[in-house]
Amino acid sequence: MATAVTGVAAEQVDWDVPDQIGLWTDAWRRFRRNRLAVTSLTVVVLLILAAIAAPILQRFGLIADPTVQDVANSYAGVGSRGHLLGTDDLGRDVLSRIIFGAQVSLTIGFLVQAIVLVIGGAIGLTAGYFGGRIDNILMRFTDIMYAFPDLLFVLIIVAALGPSLINIFVAIGVVYWVGLARILRGQVLSIKEKEFIEAAHAAGSAPMKIILKHLLPNSLGPVIVVLTFGIPAAIFTEAVLDFIGVGIRPPAPTWGQMVFEGYAAVDAYPSLVLIPCIALSITMLAFNFIGDGLRDALDPRMRR
Repeated sequence: MATAVTGVAAEQVDWDVPDQIGLWTDAWRRFRRNRLAVTSLTVVVLLILAAIAAPILQRFGLIADPTVQDVANSYAGVGSRGHLLGTDDLGRDVLSRIIFGAQVSLTIGFLVQAIVLVIGGAIGLTAGYFGGRIDNILMRFTDIMYAFPDLLFVLIIVAALGPSLINIFVAIGVVYWVGLARILRGQVLSIKEKEFIEAAHAAGSAPMKIILKHLLPNSLGPVIVVLTFGIPAAIFTEAVLDFIGVGIRPPAPTWGQMVFEGYAAVDAYPSLVLIPCIALSITMLAFNFIGDGLRDALDPRMRR
């Protein structure tokens, strides 16, 4: 009887033990509870799919060629026949230019973060892990970079390299890594004092192995959030460069370029400015809301 009671008690204890949930599974569950972040993620996914499918849609005649001019049909209004969002001053279809412009904006946004991750990640990890004189030198260099106005520095680099897509995302990436380096350094300084890092040192692990296998994976939460917030910043910077005339050259359509071209007739045809501005605003807000959702989901203090 005692054995039976003990077995029942043990079984009851097993029932009371909650299932173990991994960090990323728990973060995904909490992210899904944020309706605004999920909606924003849906918007971004649809925008990415539209940008990828743009050449296919053009090939099957579902959207027009964004570079074809039809001056006889210029300034067609929104909802006009054959042009859902109208045409610009040269008769080019606004809808197709918005879709193809999304390719440029999203490419800039994501590729810039790749450069930011490489530069900022390398400096932040190295400074945080080695500390001492290396940390002091790298952080003083970071402070110097932080002192320059971002947009002015980007303008100087683009002017030196030339206004091409590759040069623009290189220029933005070279300037925008500072924030990630500082945050990653702070994460490494706190993590490298943990017991499992000391155990890795005792086991004779090389510094590069400790950095890549232990420090970087355990710092991914803040890194992902910083990179997500960096995407709209890069998109906006590229649009500003196009607007002031030092960005990507025509005939390639970009949202900033569309705002600049439509500004000349903004009083008579405000849609030529409003439509690309709305596309730019929605994209930037969507990434910002996703960043907010990721920050809450990956913050252990937000667990309930």
